[in-house]
Amino acid sequence: MIIRTFDAGDRDAVIALWRDVFPEYADVSRPQRDPSLSIENKTKTQPELFFVGALDGNVIGTVMAGYDGHRGWVYSLAVTPSLRGRGYGSALMIHAETVLTKLGCPKVNLQILSVKTELRGFYERLGYRMDEVVSLGKRL
Repeated sequence: MIIRTFDAGDRDAVIALWRDVFPEYADVSRPQRDPSLSIENKTKTQPELFFVGALDGNVIGTVMAGYDGHRGWVYSLAVTPSLRGRGYGSALMIHAETVLTKLGCPKVNLQILSVKTELRGFYERLGYRMDEVVSLGKRL
C-alpha cells in the first residue's frame, strides 16, 4: 500500500469507502454525516493531513488528522472491509502519528462510538488507552 495525501481525484472512491465502512454516512440529512461535506471541509483546513492508502491504484483506506498546536486528533480511519487484518489500518495510523509528531504534536486523541466495542482492541494494540474523560459535543 502507498500512503499519500488526498487528491481531488480520490473523492468518489473515498465517499464509496466511507459509505461502506461508516453506515451512519447513509444519513446525509445531518451535515456531520455527509461525506462530501467532510471532504470539502478537510480540503480547506489542513488538507496536508488527509491521507489515502492506495493499493494497485485503488483507494483502500483513509485517515484524517488535525493539529491545533496543543493536541492532535485522528478521524475517519477506514479500510476496505475485505482487506482488514493485513496491517493497512495500522500503517495509516502510524503514518498520521508520524506526520503529527513532525509538527511537534505531543498527544493524539481519537474517538470511537461506544457501541463499536470491536474497535477498541485495534487501537489498544497501537498503544492507545481510554482516557478517563467525558467527551462533550455540540452540533452547530
